[in-house]
Amino acid sequence: MRDVDVVVIGVGAMGSMALWRLAGRAADVLGFEQFAPGHDRGSSHGESRGIRTAHWEGARETPYVGLNKRAFELWRELEGESHTDILNMNGYLTIGHADSQIVSGTVASSEFYGLQHEVLGQAAMRERYPQHRMSADEVAVHETQAGVLFPETGIRAAVQRAEALGARILRNTAVSALTCDPAGVTLVAGGNEVRARHAIVSVGAWLPAFLPELGGLLQVERQVQFWFEVNQPDIFTPERCPVFIRELSGRRIRYGFPTLDGKTIKAACHHGGKTTSPREIDRQVHPEDLAPVQEFVQSCLNGVGNAVARTKVCMYTNTPDHHFLVGSIPGRPNVTVLGGFSGHGYRFGPVFGDTAADLALEGKTGYPIEYYSFSRFNAASHS
Repeated sequence: MRDVDVVVIGVGAMGSMALWRLAGRAADVLGFEQFAPGHDRGSSHGESRGIRTAHWEGARETPYVGLNKRAFELWRELEGESHTDILNMNGYLTIGHADSQIVSGTVASSEFYGLQHEVLGQAAMRERYPQHRMSADEVAVHETQAGVLFPETGIRAAVQRAEALGARILRNTAVSALTCDPAGVTLVAGGNEVRARHAIVSVGAWLPAFLPELGGLLQVERQVQFWFEVNQPDIFTPERCPVFIRELSGRRIRYGFPTLDGKTIKAACHHGGKTTSPREIDRQVHPEDLAPVQEFVQSCLNGVGNAVARTKVCMYTNTPDHHFLVGSIPGRPNVTVLGGFSGHGYRFGPVFGDTAADLALEGKTGYPIEYYSFSRFNAASHS
């Protein structure tokens, strides 16, 4: 048994950032990762993730926009420290009917917070963004304070900086047990026991199994990412093609990214996947997975072929309200949980890494995390 100040269990999107922020404060911190940082077995892989400032998923009073703004600052800070390109600010297009959830929500969020945006009709879109086919009754909202994040690159950059600042990481080492007492935590990993004052648990889709008391609040959803070959790569460069998301009839949501290799673009469904678990997930891609995405590409995009160059299976981890789970849970006062990031959490990685560092070292944080607390579900069950 050895003593450390803080342990971080799971070195992915959130855990890597927590390690970086803790190491930057000279904490004695030890990380555990069951695979290797930047792996493709969980949620934070696939070459690209979107980052934006407006937030259509929640009400105006939610803290998302302020956290988004802080996230940009921290991503740039990590880029500077690691001398790595992690963020490409090439903009964001939200497309659909004016009264659709994602368009109306984006406009409302932008107007409420005074965010720079522009609403474009069919003619303007045809001229500026010829990649997209739109009907006369659809619009697009263009955000400039938005773009592409590179998830594997970001995780590895945070890990590299954390280790350079003194953090230690045990790769390919799963934590098999975690017990808590008033003075701290004890964990078992690789046949060894480690004692710490505080633990940060950020194991993504493995969270329902790792902390069984959360099993009823978290649902793992299988998702598939597709890379389609493009016939007109010049109109899909990051300079000409912002990240895009589109709401179709029936509130079906699709999204896509510009080409990063000059040959393909990535497209996928947002939600709609089958419930699964990390141990049971089907990593084979089937025709029924491809059909809705291929239909979207063929009907809504120009310059994209039918050929699929490659695919990746990943997982969403969803709470009942699709908002995050951040903070402590009953019975585990020395544990900070980061989970439930449900398809829109990667961009907040450094913010919640910083939040977790606050909670582990100081027992409190200045970030507005009450909205993401475990207690909201207790309140709902008693209402």
